[in-house]
Amino acid sequence: MTAASGWRTAGPGDAPGLRDLERAANLVGLAHVFPADRFPFPDDAVLARWALVLDDPGVVVEVVDGEAGLLALAAYDDGSLRHLAVHPDAWGTGLGRAGVARAVAHGARRLWVLDDNHRARRLYERLGWGPTGVEQECPWVPHPTELEYALLGSTA
Repeated sequence: MTAASGWRTAGPGDAPGLRDLERAANLVGLAHVFPADRFPFPDDAVLARWALVLDDPGVVVEVVDGEAGLLALAAYDDGSLRHLAVHPDAWGTGLGRAGVARAVAHGARRLWVLDDNHRARRLYERLGWGPTGVEQECPWVPHPTELEYALLGSTA
């Protein structure tokens, strides 16, 4: 997969593609947290969540199109990076870094990441983020721990 174009703002019609991208990334990157044989990807719930996120005027959702679907997504508001995903075929291409940079440029200074999402945590830490010590339970079964991260040096 290669990026056919740069980042663009997502619209309501992108909800299925956002769900599909999130599924592709999670089935590879988080298989150790959400084994598909025990916890099937919650397609309907994730699609419904994306519809709500896309309808929220306070949230910006940006995507990168690829030949076979979405390659990357970054969803953020004026204080938080809410969602970041890159298709596994595009890992290591800089799209994750670019998505984080877009969110930071618009004021994002906080995010939540699964404790066991080591790949994402390495990316965030390389980009100057760190854990705040605040934890919460993830709403998705089996309810793993999420860690709050903040952009280091940020007073937000």
